[in-house]
Amino acid sequence: MIKKELLAYSLLLIQPIFMASNLIVARGGVEFAPPISLAFWRWLTVFLILLFFNYKVLKKKKFIIKEYRKLFFLGFTGCGICGAFPFIAGQTTTVINMGIIYTSSPIFIILLSYFFFKENMNFFKILGLISCLVGVLIIIVKGDYLTLIELKFTKGDLWMLGASIGWALYSIFLFNWKSVFNVFERFTLISFFGALSLFPFYLIEEIYIRNTEFNLIFLLWVLFAALSPGIIAFSLYTYTQKYLGATTTGFALYLYTVYGALYGILFFDEILRSFHIYGVILVFLGIYLTKYKRKNV
Repeated sequence: MIKKELLAYSLLLIQPIFMASNLIVARGGVEFAPPISLAFWRWLTVFLILLFFNYKVLKKKKFIIKEYRKLFFLGFTGCGICGAFPFIAGQTTTVINMGIIYTSSPIFIILLSYFFFKENMNFFKILGLISCLVGVLIIIVKGDYLTLIELKFTKGDLWMLGASIGWALYSIFLFNWKSVFNVFERFTLISFFGALSLFPFYLIEEIYIRNTEFNLIFLLWVLFAALSPGIIAFSLYTYTQKYLGATTTGFALYLYTVYGALYGILFFDEILRSFHIYGVILVFLGIYLTKYKRKNV
């Protein structure tokens, strides 16, 4: 059990690398496809890939019928809301606003876990939360606190707030709702119901807003989104949450922002500055404090 827990803490640092690659899709992929279309085809592709390895899951019809409400809820929140909302948000808000709002998700995880499942809160968890939040804010505002005062909120900010709440709901119910399916079987079904929840909105977007151009570039973006921030990121997140719980695993979202900054340096010629280093130190300190809490309280 100790080895599995150590592995889970290691994945807590690794998983956001793949999760943050969603920023690459959000900045590049939406130039070639409408946001809901990209989200729908991404999760449909995830389902088809996973189905190839988990086709036997469909034989468990009575269990699917028994859990379909829960599976649809998880698909709707984890794949539907969190899949489409950030892409929509990016059309009308800034990266700074999106980063700040998305870091509110662990706060919602803590509050919703306490409200729905009476999960305990204590000094170390709160201290770790504050440390992570301060570290992320330092990175987002580039060490200039006046940036926070000058923020102007748009419709896109509300979309990102919805994505943050959606991820929080997905995280806590994924952990607390037990299932007869293993991790990959369950994820196969969640991705199916996620695509199903997006399908009506995809049709509306396709008919009334913007048509999708099905070409090689679009297919490559869909495949990348399905594999890196899709199958790999969600699978690692689910495994980590199994051993660490929804609240602690939620702190991976802070590393999501840190790795997002690193992607900016690597792919968009941004410069590494002192505030990046200070922010990373505070984020890792916050995650350490949540680990310390679980072993000593």
